[in-house]
Amino acid sequence: MNKRNLKRVILLILLISTNFIFCQSYLLKNETLVFSFETQKGKKLVLAKDISDKYIVYRFGTKNKIEFEFPNKNEDSWKKFKYSYYYRGGGIQNEGMDLNYIKFSNNEFDYIIYDTYYAIENTTSIGIKIINTTNNEVIDIKGIINSKKGTLIDFRTNELLEILEELDFD
Repeated sequence: MNKRNLKRVILLILLISTNFIFCQSYLLKNETLVFSFETQKGKKLVLAKDISDKYIVYRFGTKNKIEFEFPNKNEDSWKKFKYSYYYRGGGIQNEGMDLNYIKFSNNEFDYIIYDTYYAIENTTSIGIKIINTTNNEVIDIKGIINSKKGTLIDFRTNELLEILEELDFD
């Protein structure tokens, strides 16, 4: 190998290792992905849980920095999240829909992660709404559909989150 190729190999190794060193991990070794997506502005939302169901955690940020993590990773974390859903089958003829929401609150903000499908329009939407409870200002951060991983649907049957009956998340 000549000096020029050796320099290229060393540079490539440095670039790859720098990426691993400085990138934040959205999942710890003891966690499994529940639901995630990338936003239209290049950020990532991750909902993860301990593989033994000891806790659930929300993370949001860029590949270089997790900007917000909620809550502390302990068993009480399950009580901080609520799940709500509505399902109506029957396709277009019955205006079928599958609506899934996870809600949590931190300080004066409510966070609502959503994953919705409407058969009549054949549309799917994912994202997170952040509601300032002091002035009702809403920020809707939309997700990129083809970046979606995981599902919220499992919360219908796994008994990990309290299920709310009302759908006041729209």
